[in-house]
Amino acid sequence: MTDAPDPRAALLAAKLGALVRSRWAGEADGARPGTFPGGATLAGGGRLWILLDAEADASRRLGAVLAVASRAGATQVDLLVEDPAAAGVLARRASLFAEPPAVWAVTGVELAPAAAAAPAADPAPAPEAELFRPVLVEAGLETVVEGGSLLGEVLGLEVARVVVGDDGTAHVEAGVGRFDREVGAMMFAELSEIDALARAAELVADVRQPGARRHPLNQLVPERWLRSVVIARPDLVGAAELRAVGSAIPRANLKETGVASAVGTAVDGSPLVVTCSTGVDLELVPSAADDRLTHAPGARLVLAVPSRDALAVTTDLASHLAAPAVVVPVDDDWQIAATTGAP
Repeated sequence: MTDAPDPRAALLAAKLGALVRSRWAGEADGARPGTFPGGATLAGGGRLWILLDAEADASRRLGAVLAVASRAGATQVDLLVEDPAAAGVLARRASLFAEPPAVWAVTGVELAPAAAAAPAADPAPAPEAELFRPVLVEAGLETVVEGGSLLGEVLGLEVARVVVGDDGTAHVEAGVGRFDREVGAMMFAELSEIDALARAAELVADVRQPGARRHPLNQLVPERWLRSVVIARPDLVGAAELRAVGSAIPRANLKETGVASAVGTAVDGSPLVVTCSTGVDLELVPSAADDRLTHAPGARLVLAVPSRDALAVTTDLASHLAAPAVVVPVDDDWQIAATTGAP
């Protein structure tokens, strides 16, 4: 029994064929159609065309595009993007590579070179929010600034957020994620802010620790846990000191795959950006390069991954950046090593 054909995939393949024939008449003769998650491909003569669907999370697809191009042996890549905002982000990210793919914005049946979006911003929290930093610290939380918000984390997992209201007043909400913070407001209603935060941190820390039984709270955002470790143990990545920063494209939720970056200095005093990732994430290199562009464009870039996740595709993509990055494997027992202080 064969799977039923995907009507959306067939539509994308037909659209890509029409766009390519219209723009590159004759150049795609004999090109072979192919599949791509959330898109379609045509390949031939050392050239690869990829169409990204407007319904796909296109801004996070450059790594997959480059990996497919490498496997196909393509020397010229044309990336056609239906979402105009995503086209701008992809053009920005593509420009960070030594031999960037061409990014085209698709409007109906028309193609135009996509203008690169401006570097992303990671604004500072409002002054009213900063007043609560000592409260987070007193509760034993790691403080992280991200996207204009001040967060309190336990080993990379957010358990508190300082929220600034429309009237300019700020308050702390305890809990993992927005829904949990709303529940926390009811659970800890009788406690002071510090006691409520300490209780939330205690509940998370009981299960988010090395060797703990498997629990949803120790499976979420592992790359942020790794970032927490390398901030505490900067020697693991050749750094003297590091602080957490937000990413150019923030994650939409705690279950979404993403990266976690930090900025600081190397042991020689030079500026450094470290981007952490776990598992297989083809978007690691473009995301890390974009984060460097946001926070410290001239800095050296280190990609910190567990040893088992130091994949050849990551090293290859890192070497093709205009300012190449270095992959630094961290021992697979990095959680235990960080706790014990072992080298």
